[in-house]
Amino acid sequence: MTLSTILSVLITFICVLLAVAFFTLLERKGLGYSQTRKGPNKVGPMGIFQPLADAAKLFTKETSKPASVNQSPYFLAPVLSMILALLLWELYPSEEANNYFLLGVLFFLCVSSLNVYGTLLAGWASNSKYALLGAIRAVAQTISYEISLALILLFSLFMSGSFSFNEIKSSFDQIWLLFLLAPIALIWFVSSLAETNRAPFDFAEGESELVSGFNIEYGASGFALIFMAEYANILVMSLFTATLFFGGSGLFFTSNDSILGVKILFFAIVFIWARTTLPRFRYDLLMNLTWKAFLPFSLGSLVFISGAMTMLSI
Repeated sequence: MTLSTILSVLITFICVLLAVAFFTLLERKGLGYSQTRKGPNKVGPMGIFQPLADAAKLFTKETSKPASVNQSPYFLAPVLSMILALLLWELYPSEEANNYFLLGVLFFLCVSSLNVYGTLLAGWASNSKYALLGAIRAVAQTISYEISLALILLFSLFMSGSFSFNEIKSSFDQIWLLFLLAPIALIWFVSSLAETNRAPFDFAEGESELVSGFNIEYGASGFALIFMAEYANILVMSLFTATLFFGGSGLFFTSNDSILGVKILFFAIVFIWARTTLPRFRYDLLMNLTWKAFLPFSLGSLVFISGAMTMLSI
């Protein structure tokens, strides 16, 4: 690995961490104004330095060590979650990249399927019934919706003929896949909400019945890492939504990375909008949605699209 590659990776990770920090401020501001209040507005002008103050507080706070926890997996779980969340950002389909993953879709599926282990370790190692229940919910939910996400990715693979996100993005720069497969795009976004454990599917953190769920025994730096991993995953799912269905960096026959950044921000705001607007589902309705609605529809549509493309190629 060359020095330039190492520097590129480090700069990417630093930019992601800064984006996560200020995205939390955006969410708190959005939640505040949706509830007719100001949100953070004391630390710096309009609360702009609030994320930095929160990070300084959490990472300098004494780390608690509950007596009943399994210590090694307890401390490993937040670090694992954060590392996996950052790894996905290596798939960013930039036009300025020196190199990129030729099998980026497979890498995405592998890393995103490992994400569940961070939550499972955190819940199990905490030795708390609330944390364990939250972890079990998250495991079942994440595995179920991964199937929908994997099937939907096949649509992009079939229509672009590539496993690389860069090539998929360039394939749909001018003709967005949204216009061809609007219902599939909607299923992808709803599955992304469930995959990232966000409202209205935030059952792993059900405050009303699980008292914060799988992360209840975490504080200080452990909680901060879990929190940052969640928001990094939200931003990366916004990235893949824009790349797969909304033309990536393309807009009105122009193409550059700033357009892709605006699209990522838009979908990240939609994540916040969903949290401000929608009440939490019942858990059985969540599972029925993927197994009885999304999975049959995705499979049927995939068979139809593959058959139609075969006929056209003949």
